[in-house]
Amino acid sequence: MSRNRTISPWLRQAIARHVAAQGWDVVDIGPTTPESTPYPMHGEAAARLVASGDCRLGIILCGTGQGIMMAANKVRGIRCGVCSDTFSARMIRQHNDANMLSLGARVVGEGLALEIVDAFLSATFEGGRHATRVEMIAALEG
Repeated sequence: MSRNRTISPWLRQAIARHVAAQGWDVVDIGPTTPESTPYPMHGEAAARLVASGDCRLGIILCGTGQGIMMAANKVRGIRCGVCSDTFSARMIRQHNDANMLSLGARVVGEGLALEIVDAFLSATFEGGRHATRVEMIAALEG
């Protein structure tokens, strides 16, 4: 018997419904079936929507959140962090001006995922000393 290593779209869809209920416009570009898909493709596509300004913020998921985050961060202008707690989700917005959040669908359950999303979406960039650091990160892109 083999173990299914795919991620069900249920968590992504629950997040989309939750965010839409708060008045956000949702653009869901993820897969619609539980079959395995190439997460770098989805991470890049979401990141390009954010980098172009078509979307203000992005939320992406894969098994751990790590791989899709790495793909998203390859797109110029993207600052994406993986979070499995609300404190980190607030901090990546407040201190790093993150424009994307990555979640591990095999790491956090739905309740915690929605709390992390709320922390991310409700936080705002503090600027000040953090702005200099964000500029330094952007300079690394060349």
